[in-house]
Amino acid sequence: MSTPRLALFVLEALPNARAARQFLVDHAAEIAFVGLSNAERPKAGGLFGQIGRHVRRSGLGILPYLIVNFGLPDLSSALFPLLGRFAPKPMAVTGTPLRTLCERHGIPVMRVDDVNGVKVADAFAAHRPDLIVSFHFDQIFSATTLMLAPLGGVNVHPSLLPRHRGPVPTVHALAEDPQAFGVTVHRLVADIDAGAILEQEAATLPAGTSASGASVLLHERGRKLLDRVLATIARDGMPPGRLVPRLPYCPFPDAGLLRSLRRRGRRVTDAHDLSDALRLNGFSPRKDMRSPSRGA
Repeated sequence: MSTPRLALFVLEALPNARAARQFLVDHAAEIAFVGLSNAERPKAGGLFGQIGRHVRRSGLGILPYLIVNFGLPDLSSALFPLLGRFAPKPMAVTGTPLRTLCERHGIPVMRVDDVNGVKVADAFAAHRPDLIVSFHFDQIFSATTLMLAPLGGVNVHPSLLPRHRGPVPTVHALAEDPQAFGVTVHRLVADIDAGAILEQEAATLPAGTSASGASVLLHERGRKLLDRVLATIARDGMPPGRLVPRLPYCPFPDAGLLRSLRRRGRRVTDAHDLSDALRLNGFSPRKDMRSPSRGA
């Protein structure tokens, strides 16, 4: 089988920024189009509706996590033309929003309010990708949408599935004893993080790594696993994968879980994450490199 053409679906966020941007550049010739999730989409309550829902569930302690992981990337996407103009030198690939990278490489890009809506279906019809790649995307594909790609889809998820299904797996891994971090590439199905496992790798992270930092590191490892999966698909077609039991869904943390983490000195986000987010989103001229405390 030849190398599949990809429909890449992404939410601009700290956890996947470095990995997804480099993946796009490395695979630009294979990407049919990119769908960027609208983080402020009306169906999800809009910006203020989502913030209010998070605060009611998790308390004010969730706000630094939301700002660092999602707020700064969303702001950067809007301000990048201005930020890039005043940068002392051209921004590194990993510091450049995906929309700008798509434009540089001639890749069609669209803003996605509803991944199962007519506009996305029209993009599949126009660009005819073979495979969907979901890389920290926050919308659920329907069975009908998955059928628009002949090979279906794959997703990168920063946990050891079937454990920690849901949007913030590293928060739940951080709360456990012993902590079990890892990353999985699995087949997409019309359910959350429930498809057959294609590749998986456990990870030992540096002591003191926050949940946000863990997600960054695991998405980088996940990109390497994704490359292996794509090579397998190009050679042999889509593998069946390994079926696993369906374990409980892990939602955004409630206020009690956040208090428990603070009492134990475990952080969902920290100063290293803020510094990383500033660099990756064009708000800092410093070289784009991870803090030594995060490891390589």
